[in-house]
Order: sequence, then C-alpha cells, then structure tokens
Amino acid sequence: MRVLIVKTSSMGDVLHTLPALTDAQQAVPGIRFDWVVEEGFAQIPSWHEAVARTIPVAIRRWRRAWFSAPVKAERRAFRQAVRAERYDAVIDAQGLVKSAALVTRHARGVKHGMDWQTAREPLATLFYNRRHHIARQQHAVERTRELFAKSLGYAKPQTPGDYAIARHFLHQRPAAGEYAVFLHATTRDDKHWPEANWRQLIGLLGESGLRIALPWGAPHEEARARRLAEGFDYVDVLPRMTLEEVARVLAGAKFVVSVDTGLSHLTAALDRPNITLYGPTDPGLIGGYGNNQIACRSPENKLALLSADSVHNVLSSLS
Repeated sequence: MRVLIVKTSSMGDVLHTLPALTDAQQAVPGIRFDWVVEEGFAQIPSWHEAVARTIPVAIRRWRRAWFSAPVKAERRAFRQAVRAERYDAVIDAQGLVKSAALVTRHARGVKHGMDWQTAREPLATLFYNRRHHIARQQHAVERTRELFAKSLGYAKPQTPGDYAIARHFLHQRPAAGEYAVFLHATTRDDKHWPEANWRQLIGLLGESGLRIALPWGAPHEEARARRLAEGFDYVDVLPRMTLEEVARVLAGAKFVVSVDTGLSHLTAALDRPNITLYGPTDPGLIGGYGNNQIACRSPENKLALLSADSVHNVLSSLS
C-alpha cells in the first residue's frame, strides 16, 4: 500500500505526525509513505523507516515571489512530483486551505482529511473525498493517529504513540561524555526565558560535572549563546548545524532544558528527558508528548517570573 501524507509544517506538527506512521506500519504490512513537507523540515520524515520518499515544498519561500519565473518553474516541478504516483490514499493531516488547495488537490488518489467540525480550517474539507470526525479535545499526536486509523481502516492502538526515530540516531551519538543541552532560542519574544535566569541555572549546575551545550540557528541566537556561556568553562557554544546534526546532539544528551520551540518536540521524539519552560502558551494539547517530558509553567504565564531555582529543583528530581 502506498500513501501520500500532506503535513508541511511546523516542525512540531511534522514530528507529531510520526507516531501515526508507526501505527500504520504495524497495522498494514508493507505500507510505504511519501510525504509532502516544507523544505526546511525535509530531513525529519526520512528518519522514519516507513517513509519511501519526501517531496519538499516551499510555500513559505514561494509566497515572496509567487509569480516570478523561477518560482513558477519550481511550482510546476512540484506538481509533477506530487502527480508522479497514483496513491492508495492521500491523507491531508494539515487541515488548512493552503495545503489542500496547493498540494492535496493535485495528488492522485482518494483524499482523506478531518471533517467540517474538526479540521483546522473547515473550507479545506471541500478538497477531500472522505472526511473523518476527529475529536478536538485530545493531544495533537492522538488526533493524527486517529485520522490515520480511520483513513486506512484499522483500530487506533490504545498504547502510547511511538515516534520510532530515536533508533536512527542510536549509533550516531557523539562520544563526548555526559552533557546537557539548553535550547534557549525561540521565535517569539514572550517565549524567551531571561538571559539572567539561564546564567543562574548554568551556575547552579557548575558542580554537576556536566558540560552544557548551546545550539543556535541564527546570528542573534549565536550572540545570545555566547553571552550565556561567558565566564563558564563547562559551557560549549556549538557551531552552526543542520537539523540532523542538532538531532544527533539532542539524542546523546543526558537531559534537555528548553523553551517552547520546535526543537523541544524533537527532543521528545528522540526520547530524551526534557523540561520545557512555558509562559504564555498552554502545553495541554500541543506540549511535549513522550516519556520524561515535563512542562514547567511560569507564574502568571510570564517566563520572567519562573526562577532558575525552581527549574533546578525539577532537574534534581530527574536524577
């Protein structure tokens, strides 16, 4: 059986789709998936053994010059790639008009998605042949698992979902001794933990014997990492890395402390202990899913009020 998945972004949403593939792989012997995904996240599906092909899409980049000749050529090539195979099923797990109109409708095969009451954008359902009611009040991972089960005709397992990608990195973990990773970077200002709090937490771990790794993805994040590391000889500012390289570092960490960011979900998918610091966002239905994923909520939903001592106390309970 060959199935096309339409789940383009964000990083967390893409990762939250992986357990559904594992369910389907166990329920339908020989099933193989192709996956349409934003180009920046195209490495992620390839880590799951049930994925045969990733088809990168660049909707975010294309929007900046939609009608330019190079973008029109890329869009044409993308449509040809999507239509190259006739699928037994096409599952639109994105549930947005843009994904349905620009991707799903071009695919060849019976198109499945959530129904009018439960899709993220109800108008997207106009592009589906079969619509499934998926209750909203459950974690995003469970919603996607249910969508795949109903689309492909098996009972959703009652056991916790399995991302099934940690084994991809099992033999690639860096041999650098015990270390922790601090994921200090995120896109929204109100999701940042103050630098003074990060430095205080780093200081509290000075006697632990652990090194602390600080990844970054943009110049201003590198500058923050260097400010956080200043004066601490056990803190390493990592070089710029690909997503796969960052994943390899996370896979070998003793634990991770993170703000609310896509890499926090990657940590969960890699089955590493993770304390995620939440301010204005509610982790309830979209927070870390997996073993040893701890949500640390700030008072009054303001991260500045979350003390380094309280985070350190949570870390102590992990040992």
